[in-house]
Amino acid sequence: MRTVEEIITLMGGPEAAAQRLGIGTEAVRKWRQARAVPAKHWSAILAATGLSLTDLPQGDTTPRPAPHPETRPVSQTDTPPTGATAALVLADGSVFWGRGFGAQTTTVAEICFNTSMTGYQEVLTDPSYAGQTICFTFPHIGNVGANAEDIEAITPAARGLIVKQDLTEPSNYRATRHLDDWLKSHGVPGIAGIDTRALTIRIRDGGAPNGVLAHPADGKFDIAALVAQAKGWPGLEGMDLAKEVTTRQSYSWDEAEWAWGQGYATQSAPRFKVVAVDYGAKRNILRCLAAAGCAVTVVPATATAEDILAHKPDGVFLSNGPGDPAATGEYAVPAIRGVLETGLPVFGICLGHQLLALALGAKTFKLDRGHRGANQPVKELATGKVEITSQNHGFAVDDASLPDGVTVTHRSLFDGSNEGIASSTKPAFSVQYHPEASPGPTDSHHLFQRFVGMIEMRNAR
Repeated sequence: MRTVEEIITLMGGPEAAAQRLGIGTEAVRKWRQARAVPAKHWSAILAATGLSLTDLPQGDTTPRPAPHPETRPVSQTDTPPTGATAALVLADGSVFWGRGFGAQTTTVAEICFNTSMTGYQEVLTDPSYAGQTICFTFPHIGNVGANAEDIEAITPAARGLIVKQDLTEPSNYRATRHLDDWLKSHGVPGIAGIDTRALTIRIRDGGAPNGVLAHPADGKFDIAALVAQAKGWPGLEGMDLAKEVTTRQSYSWDEAEWAWGQGYATQSAPRFKVVAVDYGAKRNILRCLAAAGCAVTVVPATATAEDILAHKPDGVFLSNGPGDPAATGEYAVPAIRGVLETGLPVFGICLGHQLLALALGAKTFKLDRGHRGANQPVKELATGKVEITSQNHGFAVDDASLPDGVTVTHRSLFDGSNEGIASSTKPAFSVQYHPEASPGPTDSHHLFQRFVGMIEMRNAR
C-alpha cells in the first residue's frame, strides 16, 4: 500500500494533484491529515498514476495527533503522539504537540498572538517581534508564499510561529518561494496542527507565557528540560532588545513607497533632512519618511544626542522596536532629551513613543496582553476621528505619570490604554501604533505629513 505522500508525489505534487482532480489544495492537505484518500477520487488517481486499487490507502487505521492541542503533565512520557514532530512547551508544564515545519531547531521566547489576516511575512520580519514566538489566529498562513519585497528587515525577528493548519501552497503571482523554504533559510521553526483558538484564549486570559518551540531533527523530546528552559527564560520585562536588532552603523535611505506594477520609488529631490534612530525600524517607516520629502539618515539605537545632531537634521524620528522601554531608555532617554533641548521636531512611534514619554518624564508598564494585529481601533481625542491601526506592543505609557505640558492625544478603543501623546512646550509628538502600515489602509499616513509640517514651520522662522 502506498502512503498519501507517495501518491501526491506520483501525481506531481499537491498543486498538480488538485488540478488533475478538479479540487482545491486544501482538500489535498486534508488527505495528508487523514492519511487516506476519499473513494470518490480513486478512479481518477488510478488513471493518473497507473496504481492498482490495493495500492491506495483506504482508511486511517492508525492513531494520529488530535486536531486540538494535547496538554499533559510533565511527569508523563516524552514520546510524542503518532505523527507529531514538534512541541510547544509552556513554563507551567503544558505541552502542545503538533507537526513541525521550517527550521529544525529549538527556541525559547514569549508566546503572543497576532490577529492580522494578511501580511504574515511583514509580521515575521518586524524587529519589534524580537524575543517572541507568534501564534497567528488567521488559519491560512503561507497562502501567498514569500518574496523579497514584503519584508521589514533582512532577517526575521520572530523566534518562531504557531499555526492551526499546515502551511498552504503559495497562490500569488508575487511569490518567489514557499514560506517553509523561506523559514528554513532563516533558521525559524514553526508548529502546525494545534488549536490556536484555545492557545489564544489562554494568552488572553492569563497573559503571554514563556514557552519553548521544539522541532528537533532527531525527533526526541526531553519535556522536563524544555519546561525548565521555559521557566528559566527571564521574559521581556527588563530586557533591552533594541541593541540586538538595531543597525551597527549609520546609513542613508532614499527608497520610497511601493506602487503596483512599478515597485519601490526613489526619493531624488528631498526637501528635509531627518535622522531616524533605529530601535528596530521597519523599512516601510523609512519609505514613508522618504515619500514625505525627507532625506533619511538612519543611526544606531545607541546614538547620543551629539551623534544625532552632527548630521544637522531638520527633524528626528524615533522608531519602533522590541523589549522593555525602561531598559532601552537607560541610554535612549538622555539622547532624546538632548535633541528636545534644541527645539528640533521629534516624532516617535511604538517603542519610540514610549521612549519619548520617558524622556518627557512619564513612566511605562507592561500590559497583561498587549496589542498585536491589524484591526486595532484608535480614537484621536481632539477630532473624535477613529483610525483602524496596525499594532505590535506589549508595553504602554502610564497616563497617570504624564507631567504637565504633555497631553494624551489618542486612546485605544479596545482597552482605553494610551495610544498617543504630544508636548505643549516642545515640537514633539508620538503614537503607539504603526502609521506606516495599511490596515485602514491609509488612515494614519497623515501623521508623516504632520511631522513634515512641524519641520516646515520651524524652518520658516
